[in-house]
Amino acid sequence: MNTPTTVILASSNSGKLNEFNRLLKNAYINVVQQSDYNVPDAIEDGLTFVENAIIKARNAAQHTGLPAFADDSGIEVDALNGQPGIYSARYAGEHGNDQANNDKLLAEMKDIPEAKRTARFRCCIVYMRHAEDPSPIIADASWEGQLLFEASGKNGFGYDPLFYVPTHACSSAELDPDTKNAISHRGLALQEMLHKLISSNS
Repeated sequence: MNTPTTVILASSNSGKLNEFNRLLKNAYINVVQQSDYNVPDAIEDGLTFVENAIIKARNAAQHTGLPAFADDSGIEVDALNGQPGIYSARYAGEHGNDQANNDKLLAEMKDIPEAKRTARFRCCIVYMRHAEDPSPIIADASWEGQLLFEASGKNGFGYDPLFYVPTHACSSAELDPDTKNAISHRGLALQEMLHKLISSNS
């Protein structure tokens, strides 16, 4: 991509928007959130991360006529058979209520010992050139860790305060943004996406 391109992010989550722009700032891509264009939220009725990401990207592209990014991401907890998974953002019922979601997850895990608290963040990012794009670009990545017994740290969003990062001996919410973006599920998926975008335009 040799000229700056405006791409809609099919999300109104400012934390995600900041991560996308920070990672794509040198790629001639200007990411704006769909709320700037009054795009209604898509109905996420897919059964996988990639299905939901495609639904959201197509919805944003249809309403704006612009290319769109969408990511569907969440936390998979082994002791809960991979839950909350695709339901991570609405685990406690209300979409995007981080505190309620964290409280519910801690309650579900209260009797699980440390050795069995393994979990991972997973992120699937989709790029659609237009709403009818027959071959969206897809990037997928995961980030292994463990669940803490209580929240720790003030950075990030979502389940970051509960996610222990063994390689850095702290929670995701205790990492500075640049470090997190270099190693996180979304950071890794965005790096893969950037590589694929460059390859498709070369």
